Amino acid sequence: MKRFLHSLILLLPLVFVATGCEVVRWKTEYDQSTLKKEGFSKHQMTLQQGGKLTYWEGGKGQPLLLLHGFGGTAAATWKAEMMQLSKKYHVIAPDLLWFGESYSDSSAQLATQTNAIWQLIDKLKINNIDVVGISYGGFITYDMMLTPERINKAVIIASPGPLFNDQDLNDLVKRAGTQSPEELFVPNNGDGVKRLYDNVFIEKKIIPNFIANQIYLDYFSQWKSQRTQLIKTLPNDRDRIKQYDPKKLPQTLLIWGENDQIFPLKNGIKLSKYIQAPIIVLPKTSHGITNEQPTVTADLIDTFLSAR
Repeated sequence: MKRFLHSLILLLPLVFVATGCEVVRWKTEYDQSTLKKEGFSKHQMTLQQGGKLTYWEGGKGQPLLLLHGFGGTAAATWKAEMMQLSKKYHVIAPDLLWFGESYSDSSAQLATQTNAIWQLIDKLKINNIDVVGISYGGFITYDMMLTPERINKAVIIASPGPLFNDQDLNDLVKRAGTQSPEELFVPNNGDGVKRLYDNVFIEKKIIPNFIANQIYLDYFSQWKSQRTQLIKTLPNDRDRIKQYDPKKLPQTLLIWGENDQIFPLKNGIKLSKYIQAPIIVLPKTSHGITNEQPTVTADLIDTFLSAR
């Protein structure tokens, strides 16, 4: 998303007569067009419980699943990594349920997200897969790891798995200046979008109000009740996934930003010890690692997966 904002700001002098709607939608169309030129194709599958899951697919090699975070989409979160990794892997990058063009008729909770992803993997007739997830996508990754016989390796980026508690959430909302986690992650207007980005990215960007408002309309205004429910039910899912023996999890790598304000580095160190996984800390990087450090992120993923 940092690249998204940077591109918009560079474009402003050229499109000062355009509306925020035109600028934001142009960027979305540009990202999707770029992926298609790089050999990616966009698909949509019908879910067993009702609803649709949209996903991108490209490249050849060992299947690699990329799961984005809260508020993002596959293209907005992973575009650079998708293009780099597809030179060596069969990359699959879905829009999570109630983000982008995906939705479900089932209840909004982590298990519903995970079930939808397994349906996708089964549809593609993939038995074993490598999986990478950032932030909320990291929770789905951890949930998928509870079926270790189907996961070759996993990479969790800036996501604490089952090791966050009520005090962690209280500290988060205090840092963000909100009353609840859902107030931060499910913004109600352009100002809420600015606040979220200020907490996700290390470099603060000056976003014109008309751009922030359109980002809200295009990326955050839909499925608000479902997204709120995803946040509210996450502690229950945390307790569920924590029951699994961490010693039985597949081989995992953790990647964390030194300056993460959503899930501070101490959460990553705690998870590293809990699941006995190495952690790589990126200096001068916050929570939005895939956008702030795309080349480094792709290189780390490839290095870890290649060491078989």
